[in-house]
Amino acid sequence: MSLTADVKAELITVRDPRPTARVAELTSLLRFSGGLHSIANRVAVEAELDSDLLARRTARDLVELYGVRPELVHVQGSGARNGSHYAVRVIEGGETLARQTGLLDQRRRPVRGLPNKLTTGSRADLAAIWRGAFLAAGSLSEPGRSAALEITCPSSEAAMALVGAAHRLGISGKAREVRGVPRVVVREGEAIRAALAAMGAVRAASEWDQLRQRREVRAGVNRLVNFDDANLRRSAQAAVAACARVERALEILGEEVPEHLREAGELRLAHRDASLDELGHHADPPLTKDAVAGRIRRLLAMADKKAEADGLPDTESAVPAGIED
Repeated sequence: MSLTADVKAELITVRDPRPTARVAELTSLLRFSGGLHSIANRVAVEAELDSDLLARRTARDLVELYGVRPELVHVQGSGARNGSHYAVRVIEGGETLARQTGLLDQRRRPVRGLPNKLTTGSRADLAAIWRGAFLAAGSLSEPGRSAALEITCPSSEAAMALVGAAHRLGISGKAREVRGVPRVVVREGEAIRAALAAMGAVRAASEWDQLRQRREVRAGVNRLVNFDDANLRRSAQAAVAACARVERALEILGEEVPEHLREAGELRLAHRDASLDELGHHADPPLTKDAVAGRIRRLLAMADKKAEADGLPDTESAVPAGIED
């Protein structure tokens, strides 16, 4: 199952016994899954859901909370919506239900956001709003750079109402439009975990957080490995360049090279992968790394000066193309 399906499967089992929370969840679910329609010149309330279990639970809540008898219709997917989905419709008594849930105001005008009495309710009511919205139109992606908990909204007003509810729950969410469709997006890892937990998907929140932490650890290890690889490559390139320049310096100077500088150069060529500190230990008598570095530096400078005077290629010319000194 996908992460989204896992979360919805857990949220379906959440049953807040408080009447206000049940009303908030059902109203939010209706608002974000379809809302109001006109059928035969009558106001109908309809919810399109992607789960038979959720559709039957929604129908049961409508009966228990409002005493209406909804229709359940299995709809085959077509066009932009793939797969089967389920419609829960209330035609008889639809307008009364719309008024009771706050989908219609007192002047019979559709409420574009969410009823104010819900968005100013208790934390349990606010969590129920989010639970209903996620069940209707939510999605959760894998942890990573593009991780997001998203809810597709029927209007920008509904998106702003959902953002306001999130902020009151201490969750950072943002409203945005993607190809003209309003959405509410929660991106930061801890905020996603908090949103899942607030909605009641406690198990999914824990599993998602563990998956996020494992991926962060793996990404950290990969960064360290890549960093070490880059350092090794740079060290290897520096060794190749240094040896090429020393070889060229000894060639340019020939018999003119001072003995102590020749020894330093030959030491460098004999131990190509050794550090300056290690080269110093190989010397007889031992030298400090600063002493080794100073002798090699003077060897190269002397060779470059002679090459310039004689019109010859200097030590840099011996470094292979693509290798940085």
